[in-house]
Amino acid sequence: MTRTQTLLALSLALLGTTHSAQAQEAQSVRLGFFPNLTHAPALVGLERGTFQKALGKVKLEPKEFVSGTTLTEAFAAGQIDIAYIGPGPAINAITRGMPVQIAAGASEAGAVLVARKDSGIKTYKDLSGKIVAVPSLGNTQDISLRHILNENSLKPKTDGGTVTITPVAPADVQTAFAAKRVDATLVPEPWGAALEAQGHKIIGTEKTVWRDGKYPTTVVIVNTKFAQANPALVAALLKAHGDAVAYINKSPAAAQTVVNKQLLELTGAKLDPRVLQRAFARTRFTTALDAAALKEYAALNVEAGYARSAPDLTPFLRK
Repeated sequence: MTRTQTLLALSLALLGTTHSAQAQEAQSVRLGFFPNLTHAPALVGLERGTFQKALGKVKLEPKEFVSGTTLTEAFAAGQIDIAYIGPGPAINAITRGMPVQIAAGASEAGAVLVARKDSGIKTYKDLSGKIVAVPSLGNTQDISLRHILNENSLKPKTDGGTVTITPVAPADVQTAFAAKRVDATLVPEPWGAALEAQGHKIIGTEKTVWRDGKYPTTVVIVNTKFAQANPALVAALLKAHGDAVAYINKSPAAAQTVVNKQLLELTGAKLDPRVLQRAFARTRFTTALDAAALKEYAALNVEAGYARSAPDLTPFLRK
């Protein structure tokens, strides 16, 4: 049996086991997200009460994560029902046979490659011999970084090359730069703009990182079993997600204030409004899913060594 056939069989089995649970309605919805601008629809939905209002009497239980790796571990353990996550970990979860539906887009682009100002790094090729931070190994930025290295005839040290890739939470990169523990980082916004405001240098913009900036950075995933048992709750949450995205695009200035408030509460970092404005300009918010880009991401996942083959994502994209 091929890997794709195995994944399909697992999905059908999971669908079958949910029929008995359909009569049970959840009393709460557990929502995972990160404290990044690329997860702004989650931050806006939480701060404005959009999600809780959509759920009515059903309790919303938001839970913050720092990386897709830790979130997928919680997802695998059945601790999360719906989550905002990067496409890399989402595809990895599908490859591992986890009960995942990719239900909607959330943000595109919104990540930059920043070099510490005294690192001597000016181009991608200067990353040779350097230490580069990503939010976590196997996450979306890690996969993108490994593709950049491949495109520039470089390799990670773990693959016999000269570039050390290390995980650092995005909000902690400023401290890592100050201590000279890392030389560069591929980081989601607004942390790239915050580093830039301190004089560090962007050597890869959101457009040059990959695909001219036309790639998903955050998607919404739903536990397949939960979706089968609670279709009305999932539909309400996805509608609230769409409302949050519409609010961000219609009222960006107000949305930036909302996001800044949430980031302060979650990370303790209060960003200069001009920094957040710059980060917003590098990020697009949408509910649309770019199936072609996700397919290419699956191929990059293989290129990065995190999977042996790229799965057919079609059965896992929510209709």
